Amino acid sequence: MHEAVRLLRNREFEAALERLLAVDPDSGNYPELSYYLGLCYTHLSRHDEALLYLEQVITSEMGFAYIYQSRMIVGYIYAITERYRLAEFEFSRLIDDGYESAKVYAALGYVLYAQANIAGAVANLQKALKMDSRNATALNSLGFIMAENEIKLDLAEDYCLRALELRPDYPAYLDSLGWVRYKRGKLEEAREVLRRALIAAPDNEEIQRHLHEVTGAAKRVH
Repeated sequence: MHEAVRLLRNREFEAALERLLAVDPDSGNYPELSYYLGLCYTHLSRHDEALLYLEQVITSEMGFAYIYQSRMIVGYIYAITERYRLAEFEFSRLIDDGYESAKVYAALGYVLYAQANIAGAVANLQKALKMDSRNATALNSLGFIMAENEIKLDLAEDYCLRALELRPDYPAYLDSLGWVRYKRGKLEEAREVLRRALIAAPDNEEIQRHLHEVTGAAKRVH
């Protein structure tokens, strides 16, 4: 088990999985084995297998940290596979059970936004920032959602800038800043930021769409 965990921490997921599958499930550490199998399968994008093992951890007698992390990952898997109602249920249940954190509120805000619940998304992202004012994910998500819905655009830009202070040149955050500046009518500034975002992530279709729209708007103005 120790070697498998070492491989997992070194991001050698296939090798770690091979070691974990060789562990005797009757060795007395099955919940811990399930936890690490769940992590490996998650990193390998084998989501159904990850869910199978992580659910076993959640219903086990393992400690708080393991159960909290497993439930967060289960919610994450539902979110990235666009099973947003299930993701909402998982994150809401964490909060109801007292597992409050900025990460949970930020994640819940994301899945609510994916379901077009703008008010709920903003409220939960604001709760995340009250718990951790330096949560870059919450800052960026809140800035983007407010920009997209033209809510307090000056504040939205401030959120985006604060996110970039924490993760400079991160393409998703540059995209959000470019988008809010576009919404504020700062077309040249928006285009410059979006170009930087596209250089950092040239295959990102959303950034491509945003830059195309901003470039078209700038041409119409001139």
